[in-house]
Amino acid sequence: FTPQGGAEEYFELELSGKNGLKLTERNALTEVQSESLLTPPKDGKNVTLSVDMVLQGKLHSLIASTVSERDFLGGAGVMMDIRTGEILAITSYPEFDPNVMTKGEDSERIRNYLSSSHNPFLNRAIGGQFIPGSIIKPYIAMGALEEQIIDPLKKILSTGQISIPNPYDPSKKTIFKDWRENGWADMRRAIAVSSNVYFFSVGGGYEGQKGIGIDNIEKYTKMFGFGSPTGIDLDGEEEGNVPSRQWKVENFEDDIWRLGDTYNSSIGQYGFQVTPIQALRAVASIANGGFLLKPTIIKGNADIQKKAEFVSFSGEYWRIIREGLRLSVTEGTAKGLYMPEISVAAKTGTAELGSSKSLVNSWVMGYFPYEEPRYAFVVLMEQGPRANQVGATSIMRGLFEWMYANAPEYLK
Repeated sequence: FTPQGGAEEYFELELSGKNGLKLTERNALTEVQSESLLTPPKDGKNVTLSVDMVLQGKLHSLIASTVSERDFLGGAGVMMDIRTGEILAITSYPEFDPNVMTKGEDSERIRNYLSSSHNPFLNRAIGGQFIPGSIIKPYIAMGALEEQIIDPLKKILSTGQISIPNPYDPSKKTIFKDWRENGWADMRRAIAVSSNVYFFSVGGGYEGQKGIGIDNIEKYTKMFGFGSPTGIDLDGEEEGNVPSRQWKVENFEDDIWRLGDTYNSSIGQYGFQVTPIQALRAVASIANGGFLLKPTIIKGNADIQKKAEFVSFSGEYWRIIREGLRLSVTEGTAKGLYMPEISVAAKTGTAELGSSKSLVNSWVMGYFPYEEPRYAFVVLMEQGPRANQVGATSIMRGLFEWMYANAPEYLK
């Protein structure tokens, strides 16, 4: 078993150069009689990485300590320049030591790697596919704006749940729960407080409020790059999945698409599978006004952004989504990132796992500074106890505090 990946392997051809060829004639005493250089050797190219190793190391240590102390299975974090796509930090925990695998001498450590339930060979940042939960909501909101199904100032009431008649037994109702009673919320506040009821309503429709439906949920989330690889220059990237009618037909014997499937998809559950690098690319596009950049770990490679895609929406729509993300930090679910030293826009996600829903994926994504965005970030903590109060947001808070003291250049 040989794990693949990493910058050195990806850029092997550029880094290694080419051997030369020299013909040497020797006599019976092995003395050189003549030499002829047939092909001169060529040095490999230099590749300058965009990654800030000190910043990345701090992010890694914050994730590692939280996994250990809070019973998560693993975690990942990424940060990117929203103008160039350059990756400043990309880390996954736990991870293996490639030197151990290359030498093959420490058999006990190799056995521990291979038997670990924490999967240290998975680069969670690009190859981990996770249920996203509420970090999908800004893109559902953008779809609702574009389809013009709701005025962004219209308020929808969340009393903690909605109920719809059971098609098989009209005397019973199917309940879809909010994570709390969120009260009245317009679009900005619904993003900020992460109102499930609001997004059930604009996603699937409820009590007179039209929804965009699953076909548009598929359409708009794919427009932001979900369900497709980003093209980052590292091996092992996965494409994730966006739920759709066709996906259900292909994966379930009961291939009928139901309203409940749409409701669950509207809040980032059900068939969604997202990689952290996809989430980073998508939130960066909100910050930079629609440019879906190709993430790169190479510094100063302007040519790579010729492949950038553009997501075209009204400037007013972008503003509404951004204001919702900022409100999330000032008085919503991402309030843990509120700091006087820096203005951050963010969205949290707590994705429920399994039928018992006792485990969750903890997400936070966002960008900063809010007024003139420069950097985007995503942190994913995998499979932790639902009751956990420390997760992805706490990690980013710790990183911002460290940056304020040790790397203030990022906060200007």
